[in-house]
Amino acid sequence: MRTIIQKFAHHFLLFALLLAVAGTSAFAASGAKAPDGSPPYEAWLTKQVRHELVMLPWLSVFDNLQYQLEGNKVVLSGQVVLPILKDDAANAVKHIEGVGTVENKIEVLPVSSFDNQIRWQELRAIYGFPMLQRYGQGAVPSIHIIVKNSNVTLEGVVSDQNDKSVAGIRANGVPNVFSVTNNLRVEKS
Repeated sequence: MRTIIQKFAHHFLLFALLLAVAGTSAFAASGAKAPDGSPPYEAWLTKQVRHELVMLPWLSVFDNLQYQLEGNKVVLSGQVVLPILKDDAANAVKHIEGVGTVENKIEVLPVSSFDNQIRWQELRAIYGFPMLQRYGQGAVPSIHIIVKNSNVTLEGVVSDQNDKSVAGIRANGVPNVFSVTNNLRVEKS
């Protein structure tokens, strides 16, 4: 009996150590919530909102979902191609524990076969370029291509200023594009 208890204690300590090494905060490990508005709680809530948004099944490289926390209120913004994605985003965030209200400012982009054609040309121009292909890997590509009325906006994060510039140049090279706004952010090293 004593050996079983020792093994259990050993496994429990190992589990607790793994949680600490993984950066899990004390309140999350214990199952308790930090007080609303505290930095650990805001970090936890930010992580939960981001997780729910990137898990949406219709989210693509042609959508840009952003959010801001204002206490227990989540303000959603950005642009989406499919109207269902706007509603799904609000519903997913609304059900997170601790979220009081959701303000949905997500813009549904106009339906346009011409814009769709530009989206696919931009995708090939950016992600087909060897230097930028690594940004297309993973479940959610890090460069988002937003097309509205033949105007292109690049959103997301890249590793350095050179990649940002190259993405902008590639986007500008697509025919029938009126303008390109390069809002890509450079990762802080």
